[in-house]
Amino acid sequence: MTNAFQYVNENGGIDSEASYPYVGQVSNPCHYNPATRAANCSSYQCLPEGDENALKQSLATIGPISVLIDARRPTFILYRSGVFFLYNDPSCSQNVNHAVLAVGYGTLNGQDYWLVKNSWGTSFGDQGYIRMARNQNDQCGIARDACYPVM
Repeated sequence: MTNAFQYVNENGGIDSEASYPYVGQVSNPCHYNPATRAANCSSYQCLPEGDENALKQSLATIGPISVLIDARRPTFILYRSGVFFLYNDPSCSQNVNHAVLAVGYGTLNGQDYWLVKNSWGTSFGDQGYIRMARNQNDQCGIARDACYPVM
């Protein structure tokens, strides 16, 4: 996560999603265009590793927080609604592989959750979002690597 913020800082900004949409391929070179810069950051701050309380407090006081998660489970990829909760399933690990944006938190039918915006578009999950279990020992590593830009 920190590499992305450092890149934006050193590069002088980042394009808007409209001018440079996500295509999901690692091998494409970056085609940043300063003329379509949407934002820049002067630095970034990271939360204490694995601290779900710090993530909750930061969401309430700062706003959306960039997080990394383990998104390899087929149940994650096929998620549509409800709270994504892997009861006693160690397969969703702290080995994170996917950057997403934590935008809020709440409780649904007695289950605490993080509201997370994915980058895969509105065809993923619930209009592009997933409710991931909260207060479940940092399930899928959601609080392991949480950072936000300083504008």
